[in-house]
Amino acid sequence: MTAQSSVARQASPTREEKYDAFRALHERSGVFVIPNPWDAGSSRILTAVGFEALATTSAGYAFSIGRSDLPGSLTREGLLANAKEIAEATHLPVSADMQNGFGRSPDACAEMIRLAAAAGLAGGSIEDSSGEDGQPIYEFKLAVERIAAAAEAARKHKFFLTARTENYLWGRPDLEDTLRRLNAFADAGADCLYAPGLPDLETVAKVCAAVPKPVNVLMGRLGATYSVADIAKAGGKRISVGGTLTRVAFGAFVRAAREMKEKGTFTFSQEAISHDEMERYMKG
Repeated sequence: MTAQSSVARQASPTREEKYDAFRALHERSGVFVIPNPWDAGSSRILTAVGFEALATTSAGYAFSIGRSDLPGSLTREGLLANAKEIAEATHLPVSADMQNGFGRSPDACAEMIRLAAAAGLAGGSIEDSSGEDGQPIYEFKLAVERIAAAAEAARKHKFFLTARTENYLWGRPDLEDTLRRLNAFADAGADCLYAPGLPDLETVAKVCAAVPKPVNVLMGRLGATYSVADIAKAGGKRISVGGTLTRVAFGAFVRAAREMKEKGTFTFSQEAISHDEMERYMKG
């Protein structure tokens, strides 16, 4: 299927079948890209382009509804509704960015898994960012207990759990602690590990070599231009882009708005895809 074709109508797989397909992607050899739609429309487009799985983005969702991606800006109900719309717009497995589970306790993380599975998600991530001033990362023992509770719920619901440590995103570039957390999360039952914001390919390779589970690598941050082949060589299993596709789309929007306001011209329309092409994407 090409980017010019519509999303083919297919027999809709069950959520459990999507889970099985998602797990299989992590078990086969090589690396795969799991891009991040921010709504149902972008989910349909990425499906038509030919990706094998998708992941939601809390940043993309936040920006699309006029909010920031800072802790406390989103609600659990809103985030799950967005993820459900994305999952229902595609036959592909979808993994949800579930932030920190919307609660400090391990029970809150387990409940988040249950709700995400009920919403049709094949998997999702829980992070150790606390949203608390002065202590942005949960203490080690609690962070591990939260992942253990999430993993237990994930096993009950056939849900592929990604465990994230946010050290590098919150000004804590501590590789030793990052590896300690990731390995503990693996022991607690996580299926995939993720440390967004790693500073370079050398650090990515160190992380991948030091942990026993598949590693998700974040691309799209400013300055990081590694290729899929580069990340595969470093040992990564899957590559996501977080809110980058949303920012790319909004970047084009801002440039168009400024051209109209500041120059009184409309040359930006030459860069737009056609109305007919958009219709084809949405007729899945």
